[in-house]
Amino acid sequence: MTRELARRWELDSVTVRFGNVTALREVSLTISPAEQVVVLGPSGCGKSTMLRVLAGLCNPDRGRIVIDGKDSTARLPHQRGIGLMFQNHTLFPHQDVAGNVGFGLRMAGMAAIPRRAKVAELLQLVGLSGFEQRNVATLSGGEAQRVALARSLAPQPALLLLDEPFGSLDRSLRDRLTQELPQVLRATNTTAVHVTHDHDEAFSLADRLVVMQHGRVLRVGSPAEVWADPQTVTVARFLGHHNIVRRGKLLEVLRRDAATVRADGELLGEVRESRFKGDYHDLTVSTDLGELRFRVNEAHNSGEPVRLHIDPKRTARLQPTLPSHSGSEPGETGHAGNAGETGHAGNTDNAGETGNTDNAGETGNTDNAGETGNTDNAGETGETR
Repeated sequence: MTRELARRWELDSVTVRFGNVTALREVSLTISPAEQVVVLGPSGCGKSTMLRVLAGLCNPDRGRIVIDGKDSTARLPHQRGIGLMFQNHTLFPHQDVAGNVGFGLRMAGMAAIPRRAKVAELLQLVGLSGFEQRNVATLSGGEAQRVALARSLAPQPALLLLDEPFGSLDRSLRDRLTQELPQVLRATNTTAVHVTHDHDEAFSLADRLVVMQHGRVLRVGSPAEVWADPQTVTVARFLGHHNIVRRGKLLEVLRRDAATVRADGELLGEVRESRFKGDYHDLTVSTDLGELRFRVNEAHNSGEPVRLHIDPKRTARLQPTLPSHSGSEPGETGHAGNAGETGHAGNTDNAGETGNTDNAGETGNTDNAGETGNTDNAGETGETR
């Protein structure tokens, strides 16, 4: 069995509607060979719908899917060379680990001896050497997800789609698998699109990060670029930036590491709270710009006057509205929410997750059939859709 040739994938102005709900709005995105793209956004923002469109499991109402420069919108799922992995690993209970991992290879006609060798190779890659004969019912959650990953990689897909595969795992196990996954994908030279609502997971996995909300792509760039320069209030809020301020006519985000306390600091404030966080102190300060939070090296007392120096290299100017091609979002009317009158957006960590009506387009797990690692045999997983 030979690997699918590396392909360049493109969503070209894709719009998807479910009744009156628009799940994707004029989404354009290019995915390069061997690139790890992570789509980050709140529940219902269109992330899973994007994966279904790429897989051919959902047809766009407008726009195209382009593969290597050719319009492939009408190409069937089994003609795209897609691998799929989901939060629910859906391992086949009547087969052992080797049977699960080798399923796509068997359906592709690979002979038994090379198939066993390939299964052993993949299990070693995901850290499960010697698990071939294990009953899948005896696996831990992390082991089951590793088996699901090996099964998805076995047919050597042209594009691997991962829909929050670690969402059901506890934090420590999720963190460990998040560290391991990029190594596995690079070792197999696999192009992947991974969707998640978890910031830490997204920043750890992505070569390129795509931030979505309300069916729109709001920001694309490397994790470092997106964090340092979110560009819009919506993206800054969703990423967890607390310090969104107005200076004159300008909106800016001040990163949590932008301030140092020193005698010649230009910004006067009064300490509201100082909490020890191990490697730093989480300092909340009331200022003329509003209530700000920074990570500093020293503890300070509540009520203590302080002067803060703001490093301009750790700030970024924000657009009050979204780029013109995306339209405008509710709440982005030229200032940082209603608190813009005071110069500060308040605690907006979760602000990006309100008022979203797109869930209707992403309810239920409709695609577990693709968990075989190859959509050619989706009907054999027991999924009825």
